[in-house]
Amino acid sequence: MRYYKLKKQADFDKLFKKGKRLFSSSVTVIYAPSKQTTMGISVGKRHGKSVQRNRIKRLIREAFRREVETIKGTYAFVIIPKVAEEYHFATFQDDLRCILKKAQL
Repeated sequence: MRYYKLKKQADFDKLFKKGKRLFSSSVTVIYAPSKQTTMGISVGKRHGKSVQRNRIKRLIREAFRREVETIKGTYAFVIIPKVAEEYHFATFQDDLRCILKKAQL
């Protein structure tokens, strides 16, 4: 299954207002039903400088890409990482897998 980028600020705002939230130790996921599967990442400046923020986004995108096949239906997602000392791909992937199971998506 392919997913698309969530790009417009209005789409992010709609999800922040009306989406359901799920939490794990490393990420918060906001999701809502949609016409096609889309995913956006929100990483604030408190996570570090641009190099660190871009690394976090790359790790989350790859973890989501590997887990998107398990999603039944089409949803829009916003993934927000939590502030940590270090960020690991395996942590993001495990937490996304658990969240998707918990939401039964």
